[in-house]
Amino acid sequence: MEFLAELGFHEILPFILIGFAAQLIDGALGMAFGVVTQTLLVAGLGLPPATASASVHIVEVFTTGASGASHLWRRNINWPLFWRLVPAGVIGGVTGAYLLSNIDASAAKPYVMLYLAAIGVLIFFKALFMGRTPRIRDPKYTRPLALTGGFLDAAGGGGWGPVVTSNLLVQGSDPRTTIGTVNSAEFVLTIAVSVTFIAALGLAAFSIAIVGLVIGGVIAAPIGAILVSKVRPRVLLFLVAGVLTVTSIYGLISAWPF
Repeated sequence: MEFLAELGFHEILPFILIGFAAQLIDGALGMAFGVVTQTLLVAGLGLPPATASASVHIVEVFTTGASGASHLWRRNINWPLFWRLVPAGVIGGVTGAYLLSNIDASAAKPYVMLYLAAIGVLIFFKALFMGRTPRIRDPKYTRPLALTGGFLDAAGGGGWGPVVTSNLLVQGSDPRTTIGTVNSAEFVLTIAVSVTFIAALGLAAFSIAIVGLVIGGVIAAPIGAILVSKVRPRVLLFLVAGVLTVTSIYGLISAWPF
């Protein structure tokens, strides 16, 4: 890849900063890498949406791997939950990637964003009225949730973290291990989705954004894992609620066919 040798540091620095910020949020709260990255690439740096989307999917193979390893290091993974999420998530993701390669699946995005905004408000009130330490329960509805989250992540351009993390938290799952487990499971999902996209579309969209996003994301991954293991569960719930609500409302405004 000859273009790597020709890049100057000033050219990739903005992408390093974007990758660092997005992965720091995603690693600490279990969501929003795709949303934050794509928003900043398109709105902030002016990349075409198709180029930004392709870059984000490729980069996530590296960032989710680094994030999963970091959460493993910090013992933030609930392994029984991990193995309940991964198979269904992969099936949903591969199905969504295949459909997106053949049809336009964006029509449902406004309704998904509206649903996620409502879930964000629900998590906020859950944290507000549950006292200093939320009651922890083992979530029951995991496989259908993972199937839906994987499908929306591939077909809608993002959604695994917001859909799966938020719904597990609503069911009373431990915030620390939920975030760590969902981030780690996303690595397997991302590989499956990326392979499906490459098989269907080919390696058509590489850009310098990938280099910077990978560097910034990999640097931020262990920091996010440390943060989630140090912050109190109730604070994590408030932070998740805020990020989920804000990003969902933004996505709703930008996607709704007014």
